[in-house]
Amino acid sequence: MTSTGAETGTGSAGADLDTLQRVTGLVRGGIEKVIEGKPEVARLAVVVLLAEGHLLIEDVPGVGKTMLSKTLARTIDCSVRRIQFTPDLLPSDVTGVSVFNQDSREFEFRPGGVFANVVVGDEINRASPKTQSALLECMEERQVTVDGSTYHLEAPFIVIATQNPIEMEGTYALPEAQRDRFMARVSMGYPVEAAEIAMLDSHTRSNPLDDLEPVTDAAEIRKLIGIVGDVYVSDAVNRYAVAIATATRRSPELLLGASPRATLHLVRAAKAAAAISGRDYVIPDDVQELAVQVLAHRMLPTVEASMSGRTTEQAVRQIVAGVAMPESRRG
Repeated sequence: MTSTGAETGTGSAGADLDTLQRVTGLVRGGIEKVIEGKPEVARLAVVVLLAEGHLLIEDVPGVGKTMLSKTLARTIDCSVRRIQFTPDLLPSDVTGVSVFNQDSREFEFRPGGVFANVVVGDEINRASPKTQSALLECMEERQVTVDGSTYHLEAPFIVIATQNPIEMEGTYALPEAQRDRFMARVSMGYPVEAAEIAMLDSHTRSNPLDDLEPVTDAAEIRKLIGIVGDVYVSDAVNRYAVAIATATRRSPELLLGASPRATLHLVRAAKAAAAISGRDYVIPDDVQELAVQVLAHRMLPTVEASMSGRTTEQAVRQIVAGVAMPESRRG
């Protein structure tokens, strides 16, 4: 493959991309049937799934955070577990626990809620930081270690977590290490008037999830993840992503900039976005498009920036605007 990423759409690579676009289109269509008027949210959810990341959905109660996570899970015929995070939830409820079997006189491992292809963590920031941290190894290494034994999690594996703003009563701020393990954060926002009216019509007669059928399965998702992994990223595009991350570390408005993991997540998400767009190569626009969703939730603003009302999203947008894009649009 050349550095321009040309010769797309031919041979097996083109057929693979056609399959990927068809399947992801069906998944996004299923999400949009339930979540009215939020096509950009549906697209980001699919990008994170194909990039083997995890998605954090943040907003006030009642705007469809849990519905989005359940809808994405329903469109894939695979194992799904939901964990309702509460203040009394224990780490063992998430990862599992070894229990002594009186008959065999041996300890047996009983898997926790994290053992599924799609794990829906509802209101994750209502649990204590200790319980939240139980997800760290699961999300990064896709495995669980309990009592010295390691258990691997089956691919695909994605954690879709919802959280309320930390100003809401009974919430804990997510530890920085855990926020850094979420590939992207999306805010649902309130629907436009027409979408809310359509929602009233469709959701008051029945639950739209009841009529939603799976459009793919875990085996096919694994194949699509492999296709995304083969998407080409030029040196120029890699340097562009690193330049953005480096700029966040030097920003006077940010106390904590992007980690190397954040840069990796940004490039991996850009590869998934390129594949969904029908390309087997990444262009700088893919990186720029995803920078805020992938980076902003990991940042910590300075005290001065917080007092002046500046958000990390605004800081990242300003940083991206100030970093020169590679001259070649194809990297």
